[in-house]
Amino acid sequence: MLAGLYVVALAAAVPRGAGGHGRGGNWSSEEARRFWGPTRTADTADNEDGADGAASGARRVSGSARHFDGVPSVGVLFYAGEDMKDHHCTASVVHSPKGNLIVTAGHCGFGEGASFVPDYQQGAGSQPYGVWTVDRAFADPRRDDYGDGSDLDFAFATVRPDGRGRQIERVTGANRLVRTPGFVNLVSVIGYPSADSDPADQAVRCTALTARLEGHNQLKMRCDGFFSGTSGSPWLVHFSEKTRTGDLVGVLGGLNGGGPDGEDADRVSYSPVNDDEIFRLYLDAINGREPRR
Repeated sequence: MLAGLYVVALAAAVPRGAGGHGRGGNWSSEEARRFWGPTRTADTADNEDGADGAASGARRVSGSARHFDGVPSVGVLFYAGEDMKDHHCTASVVHSPKGNLIVTAGHCGFGEGASFVPDYQQGAGSQPYGVWTVDRAFADPRRDDYGDGSDLDFAFATVRPDGRGRQIERVTGANRLVRTPGFVNLVSVIGYPSADSDPADQAVRCTALTARLEGHNQLKMRCDGFFSGTSGSPWLVHFSEKTRTGDLVGVLGGLNGGGPDGEDADRVSYSPVNDDEIFRLYLDAINGREPRR
């Protein structure tokens, strides 16, 4: 694996306002937690692996992707008021001075009543690391699905403290945002396919070698199992099984929303390169500034 440069400073709708936008009202993390409730959780799916599969915590999807129990810093985005089984994107906690920041793909809308559920467990009466209310989102206003704008398909959001006043990073830990060291990297990618695409409704993980997406400032990888819902999945190097965190060199997104059309749509995935532009947006997010480009 190639080393990353550590920096401390830093299939959904386009974020409304396509920039730093706060949501109105008084939706709190406690309200999100109450809203979740046992009656809002999805039905528990059958475990096709039986007891052995549950003990191993992993099951192959296809290729080198497999189901596993997940990690605290990676989870799903939900809209409150909709079927809470219908998570639409993946996001992850990234280190920040206040400890309240998550990162995802720019095309993943947050909208009203958005919540982040780290280490989401399908069918659980309560989630292991809680439900966190999205407060404000930050996306580059030049982002689009095609052309050079697809190189800017990343977004940050702040989340509100929990009922005990803790910031999310204190509870889940965080990955470190770093510059992408090159186009060839050995990455661990963690995501949550939508329940419609993958009835197991469980995290998947893949280790893959990246290459350059020709004509774009983006990475690509080949790994089956990254269906709809995995947009925003973190691409990590130096992943530690002990801390269950790593250095984030990309997020699943980019050209065409993060992959090709056709038969390779769920086999090949893209990620924008972490360059100066993502760190400009990171600084906007940690300082609460409207992104202006």
